[in-house]
Amino acid sequence: MSNPISALFGRSPIRPIQEHMAKAQICVVLLGDFLEASFARDWQKAEVLQQAICAAENEADDLKSNFRTKLPKSLLLPVARTDLLELLSIQDHLANRAKDIAGLMLGRKMEVPSTLVDPMRDYYQQSLDASIQALKAVNELDQLLEAGFRGKEVEFVEELIIELDDLEHKNDLGQIQLRAKLYHLEESLPPVHVMFLYKIIDLVGELADISQKVGGRLLHLMAR
Repeated sequence: MSNPISALFGRSPIRPIQEHMAKAQICVVLLGDFLEASFARDWQKAEVLQQAICAAENEADDLKSNFRTKLPKSLLLPVARTDLLELLSIQDHLANRAKDIAGLMLGRKMEVPSTLVDPMRDYYQQSLDASIQALKAVNELDQLLEAGFRGKEVEFVEELIIELDDLEHKNDLGQIQLRAKLYHLEESLPPVHVMFLYKIIDLVGELADISQKVGGRLLHLMAR
């Protein structure tokens, strides 16, 4: 692209969006390591990982700010400026949510009951699978752009998003099951601890919800 866009963003104006999503994904991956440290009651390691999540989230914020600053108000592209900014905002929620979970659990040194560790681990993995799928879809954006948002590339991305919806649905079912297991433990746990465990379950589930919204925004882009 021989215009100011290429001067600002390199080969593709989509690349910063993809870099931001990759950075948000790092936050989600690090959250898995953080959860494992919390399961082991290794709060020193958990603190190191929480700081790593915060650092990655700050880097995502820098990428977001840089993109917003450099993105011209008029783009000669089949993508509206507002759509790109909205996609960026949704992706940013993914990094923020991972940071929120780690901060809340570390601040309270929240111990997940031993009988919930494996279900919680599986539940997190479902959210991770959804975010991985969202990253795959976002990484197709430059190919979509080159194809003019037409043809087999659109069909391929639509298939990725259908799979993403299925992953989010599985996560919803996992949340129901995990909440049911916690319900049966309520009488044996301090009420405040129970309340925050439910909160963590909700927040981990939001990772999958946000990932699905990334897919929804991509569908919106392709439909224009």
